[in-house]
Amino acid sequence: MQTLTAIIRAKPGQEAKVRDALIKVGDFVRANEPDTIGFFVAQSPDDPCVFTTYERFTDKAAMDLHNNGAGSRGFFAEAGDCIDGAVTVVTANEVFER
Repeated sequence: MQTLTAIIRAKPGQEAKVRDALIKVGDFVRANEPDTIGFFVAQSPDDPCVFTTYERFTDKAAMDLHNNGAGSRGFFAEAGDCIDGAVTVVTANEVFER
């Protein structure tokens, strides 16, 4: 299982726009990406500008398809100007699942 975690910081006052754009990605994933096994979005209760995604894919090809696909491109087109700094991305091979 291939995973990706992204940490995204919204500019102050732009939290709702970033959140809504991330939810649209999730809706797109659900409808169009059967090899994306999970797509989770969290918002920090301590700093509502900070969002974390946890994404699970059947393999690297599925992750690459997601990252280069319409859902991800749509997110950056819609929310790109609302993001504060670079997005931190960590990819990994999942070693344990409960």
